[in-house]
Amino acid sequence: MHTKAEQTTEFIISVVAPIFNKNGFAATSLSDITKATGLTKGAIYGNFRNKEELAIATFNTTVKNMLRRITNHQSKSDSPIKKLLLITDFYRNYYDYSQDLGGCPILNMGVDAKHQNPILFEHVKYTIKKIKSNLSKIIVNGQKLNEIDPKIDPVIYAKKLYAMIMGAIFMTHTMEDTSYLMTTMDQIETMINNELKY
Repeated sequence: MHTKAEQTTEFIISVVAPIFNKNGFAATSLSDITKATGLTKGAIYGNFRNKEELAIATFNTTVKNMLRRITNHQSKSDSPIKKLLLITDFYRNYYDYSQDLGGCPILNMGVDAKHQNPILFEHVKYTIKKIKSNLSKIIVNGQKLNEIDPKIDPVIYAKKLYAMIMGAIFMTHTMEDTSYLMTTMDQIETMINNELKY
């Protein structure tokens, strides 16, 4: 059972996360936060030291929930090749999922925080490194199980796959056209089957 303070913290994060994600750090004001939550300035700062701490908490929570969804989707198979294909399957529906979040948190915060907030930007970079590392581990595991070509460089391929995914997310959100995600996921699946599969 969460304490009242913990429940208030979770409530603030859940309500404010889409606002930070959509508006960015600098453009989200304290009045935006108090208006959305219905809480006073004192109540907000009783749970968070400042706006930056709240922004980091909302980003980390949003990303953690997203990564949990991807992990759960991947858990449908023990096969590394199938796990990679389940990632593309997840991203086929990513536009609709991320709309509720105010857009892609990694893309939005990455662009917004780069020149605005170095600490928040480090959290974005850490998340990207973690995702690439997870992709790389799947490829390494696939090589150990003789599912993936041993000549493939896992780190380079993980970078390539994630760069393609993020590029497709950017184009889909910018153009409001899911065909960018669909055609890119088709291309990645072809690469997995033709280049990675052993």
